[in-house]
Amino acid sequence: MRELLKELCLIDGISGDETAVRDFIIGRVKDLCEYRIDNLGNLICFKKGKKTPEKKLMVAAHMDEVGFIVTYIRNDGTISFGTVGGIDTSVIIGRRVKVGKNKLSGVIGSTAVHNLSKKQRESAPEISELYIDIGAADKAKAEKYVKLGDCVYFDSEYAEFGRSCVKSKAIDDRAGCTIMIKLMEQELKYDTYFVFNVQEEIGLRGSTVSAFSVQPDIAIVLEATTASDIDGVGGAKRVCALGGGPVVSFMDRSTMYDKELYRFAFDAAEKEGIPCQTKTMIAGGNDSGAIHISGKGVRTLAVSVPCRYLHSPSCLINYEDFENSYRLVKSLIKRAAEQ
Repeated sequence: MRELLKELCLIDGISGDETAVRDFIIGRVKDLCEYRIDNLGNLICFKKGKKTPEKKLMVAAHMDEVGFIVTYIRNDGTISFGTVGGIDTSVIIGRRVKVGKNKLSGVIGSTAVHNLSKKQRESAPEISELYIDIGAADKAKAEKYVKLGDCVYFDSEYAEFGRSCVKSKAIDDRAGCTIMIKLMEQELKYDTYFVFNVQEEIGLRGSTVSAFSVQPDIAIVLEATTASDIDGVGGAKRVCALGGGPVVSFMDRSTMYDKELYRFAFDAAEKEGIPCQTKTMIAGGNDSGAIHISGKGVRTLAVSVPCRYLHSPSCLINYEDFENSYRLVKSLIKRAAEQ
């Protein structure tokens, strides 16, 4: 899965601009399943198994990543922008970005520190105070290459280092997409829907549509979730830890997860000898928030890869956690269908 994860992470696809990601996935799965693209852009795949289960099962992950969008071109040729998804401004100053369909190189800039007041130096700036510098001499020059509404992507390399560490942009949620593709390449015991959603980062929009379309009885949502396992952070505020295995959540800000499936996941992990942990803080959210209240209601479980520095150009995961997430979800697909 290592090479596939790298390929997916390096594709640019912020919310509402997932076409390149979807096209790549279709190229990998088109001979493995029946598939369709809905009006919002979700990729809905049906993989035939040896048996048809009594309960319809859906596995889902989102294709989009966080990024930016051009909102204005200033007189000096720099570019004002807004965020697409939740991004902390403190992690983006000085970062390289790619602007528009031609992937024009740029850097996110801010007011020089010697021009800041004491109060300004003590807090992160607002997005409105930042700009993208593409090296244009003035507004007219910049307008030749950049249009309002252009997408802006993190320009970040994929790297492996340390003890099984993987760093890249867009691990949230290309990790989940990778796991689903690899599962679709396997022979399945039961029929399963695999759904690659759009626009998760701006409000669970794709999953709202796809869940209504598929109407599953049981859903397994694949994600990456925040790990705060660094020195000085203790107790519940660590949330989860790299190296502790996949994260199975009991609750977040958008979902109260099915309690039987929650316990069932830990039982499956124990039987398979897979390390597993829970999320010790009620925070964040994912496509489960839209899926579990879709239609007549969907029994929903989330399995996440623990990730440091989420929603940044340098998301960091432990590769063993990623592999163990794959192993756990593979087991859950079989076991959930037999519930």
